Amino acid sequence: MSAAVPLTPSPRNIRIANAIFFFISGFGYSAWASRIPSIKHNLHLNEAQLGAILFALPVGLILTMPLTNYLLSRYTSKAIMLVGAIAFNIMLCFVGFASAPWQLVIVLVGFGSSRNLFNLSTNAQAVSVQRLYSKSIITTFHGIWSMAGFAGAALGYIMVSFNVATNWHLPAVGLSMTLLSLFAYSNTLYEPVVKQTEKKPIFSLPDKFLIKFSVIAFVSMACENTMYDWSGIYFEKAVHASRSTATAAFVFYMIAMTSGRFIGDKLVNRIGIKRILFYSGIFITLGLFTAVLLPYTITGFIGFMFTGLGVSCIVPLIYSLAGRVKSMSSARALASISTISYLGFLMVPPLVGFIAEATNIRVSFAVIGLMGGIVIWMVSKINEED
Repeated sequence: MSAAVPLTPSPRNIRIANAIFFFISGFGYSAWASRIPSIKHNLHLNEAQLGAILFALPVGLILTMPLTNYLLSRYTSKAIMLVGAIAFNIMLCFVGFASAPWQLVIVLVGFGSSRNLFNLSTNAQAVSVQRLYSKSIITTFHGIWSMAGFAGAALGYIMVSFNVATNWHLPAVGLSMTLLSLFAYSNTLYEPVVKQTEKKPIFSLPDKFLIKFSVIAFVSMACENTMYDWSGIYFEKAVHASRSTATAAFVFYMIAMTSGRFIGDKLVNRIGIKRILFYSGIFITLGLFTAVLLPYTITGFIGFMFTGLGVSCIVPLIYSLAGRVKSMSSARALASISTISYLGFLMVPPLVGFIAEATNIRVSFAVIGLMGGIVIWMVSKINEED
């Protein structure tokens, strides 16, 4: 029996290994996001066409959400995380080789599917790693994800500036991140799978207690991925900036989001989770409306930085709150919230393209800015003891 259970690394090594997988996730996704304007130009797509193609991502998520929940109930998050990481990076390589819209659609379905598998298992691992520590560390994992996203965006800026083709850039990232996954895997946390006796429907929606958390996370992730998918295009269309400046705007956004997550724990200890979430909603609205009402380079940068600060701490803190729920396991609560929140992450950004095509890109960003008000409203429904 003991021979079948892997030796447990030290908590420090486990924490480092889990952080590496968060880095892989953030770096790979940011590499894709940084090249969306290039892919749009290469395939001669307008905003509506790009929006339609981006719908392939939520299709992949929806198709694999039941599968991911099933796999996590049967196998360890350690094993699923490795499989998800390898699949995610392979699909990233294929994105770089897509030379026609239909090819990109097929690849993005696989990319969204693998990302869902990778992301849920990585966060499930983080919840388990958190139990090894008396102090909160889960926000730092998300800060590392953001730092990796910043690094990926910075590399994307360099690639765009030197006119490096996507079929060189993205496969190089995918292959290197696969090797890093294999390197870190041995130090990840092994936990026996706890079999659930109750029958659950194929799609698990949040319990009533978790609805408010799910809505807040939905808005935050919708805004976050809108910035990933459309920030560069916004600067090209609304600010009339060059592609390198548009990529730099995304880098400024990532700097703000990364900084916000690394200082988030200290701020929570001083003023509490509820106030941080309240201010986050204000920053989202303030940031996007600054960029919309003042479509210039400097004000756009400032607006994007406010937006980055706004979304930085919402999801980590919501996950932290969900992990305190005693009526269900933290992993189940996390999966339940993710069912709703990741729909925002993947379904709202494609809608931005349709709104932009029907009106303009500034109107579409204003709509997302208004969603910050939903965060403020829903936070008012959170009790202090939550």
